[in-house]
Amino acid sequence: MNNRMMNLSADLQGASRVAMAGHLRPDGDAIGACLGLGHYLRANMPELEVTIYMEEVPSQYHLLQGADEIRTDFSADETYDVFFALDCADASRLGKAKKYFDSAGRTVCIDHHVSNPGYADANEILPDASSTSEIVCGLLDEERIPKAAAEALYLGIVHDTGVFRYSCTAPETMETAAKLMRKGIDSNRIINETFYDKTYVQNQLLGRALSRSVLLLNGKVIVSYIRGKELTLYGAGSSDMEGIVETLMGTTGTEASVFLYETGLNEYKVSMRSRNIVDCSVIAKTLGGGGHVRAAGCSVCGEICDAVDMIVHHMEEQILDAEGETHA
Repeated sequence: MNNRMMNLSADLQGASRVAMAGHLRPDGDAIGACLGLGHYLRANMPELEVTIYMEEVPSQYHLLQGADEIRTDFSADETYDVFFALDCADASRLGKAKKYFDSAGRTVCIDHHVSNPGYADANEILPDASSTSEIVCGLLDEERIPKAAAEALYLGIVHDTGVFRYSCTAPETMETAAKLMRKGIDSNRIINETFYDKTYVQNQLLGRALSRSVLLLNGKVIVSYIRGKELTLYGAGSSDMEGIVETLMGTTGTEASVFLYETGLNEYKVSMRSRNIVDCSVIAKTLGGGGHVRAAGCSVCGEICDAVDMIVHHMEEQILDAEGETHA
């Protein structure tokens, strides 16, 4: 890891063209962090040309100013003085935007994934932070944060904390959220329209996932899945699966939840959540993915029953180890 911590002013010194991107299949934190930093730079450093790249932004996030200006076309061969990788644990997770990272004069990574090795010229990686949006906020001059940036950063924090319910929520997280609220943002609208409101398709998929969910390991793990043909039936995409694994995690008595959805023939995207024992990041890393201790993901290939068996086996080992330590 390159241990040089970033300094926003120093890393932007002499720059005129800046770009940034979040991870593949962008979620609220990736989108919020990019738009938040982008709005701040445009408001306070008008001499900079700032470009944000990302895959298609899910419709619920378009209430944020500037969301419709994010570039989703990566065909142009552009070169930037500084490139920010936000909420992205590995450079490959930048997807097609990685070519801009590779060709940039300087690279900066801001992230909170414990699996991040620190792959940029300057790295601000704080695994204990609730979200990348919280880290970004801490790097900015509070007095100079415009309302549009505050809205985006608040949204990012809200989504990665599950509206301040997850264990990653610290007192500092609440203090940061309060600072952003004082900018005059409509916090209720942000929470309701981007976190709680669901489309008909999302509710249909959630219903299917709940109805076929099963409890394993004496009720300690709950598992469910969505087939590719069901996604095709509803014309659904990856963003329509947001929140399903968290809903499964709400089942009384469970320690962990696993949700899979089919992305290709015998290919599945896996999301994992846990309460107190299971380290999801260790399992995800073993399977080529990454994430946080209590929330992580990866991709697996094979029959779904084999994939579930493999993931649950890893969870069982951790649970048995913990129980052994408790009884020792």
